[in-house]
Amino acid sequence: MIKNSSLDIFVKIAVVAAIYVVLTVAIAPISYGPIQVRISEILVLLAFYDKRYIVSLTIGCLFSNILSPLGMADIIVGTLGTFFSVYAISKTKNLFIATLWPTIFCIPVVGTLHLLIGLPFWIYLFGFMIGEFISVTIVGYPIVNFISKNSKLISIIQLT
Repeated sequence: MIKNSSLDIFVKIAVVAAIYVVLTVAIAPISYGPIQVRISEILVLLAFYDKRYIVSLTIGCLFSNILSPLGMADIIVGTLGTFFSVYAISKTKNLFIATLWPTIFCIPVVGTLHLLIGLPFWIYLFGFMIGEFISVTIVGYPIVNFISKNSKLISIIQLT
């Protein structure tokens, strides 16, 4: 396969979407509900290195949210929250700051879920924010920061 060909890029995007789904479903008891710690959310930081991962991460979240007990509301609103988070991550120049976007975007997601299906706002906001902060900032940042120091790994991650 030619490195960075269209097929190579497509395969990397598809693999990341699949990994997101598998990691979410594998730990399903803590991937859904009032306190969500999705290890798969570490992958959102790939958008920091290449904006084309926005597609794979959004699709991965969409398929993961199909299994959400919150139903169609989470499929739509949760997926949009991920889309806006990874878009913001792709535009951010500092990796640590980029890790905070998923935590911030919990606010409109939980607010919308509260309005649509009556989730207890403060309980879910606290749970979602803590889960995102743990997954992306506390766990994800050190891992991705370590990877960023290895040019070989970065060349694998980058699609261009």
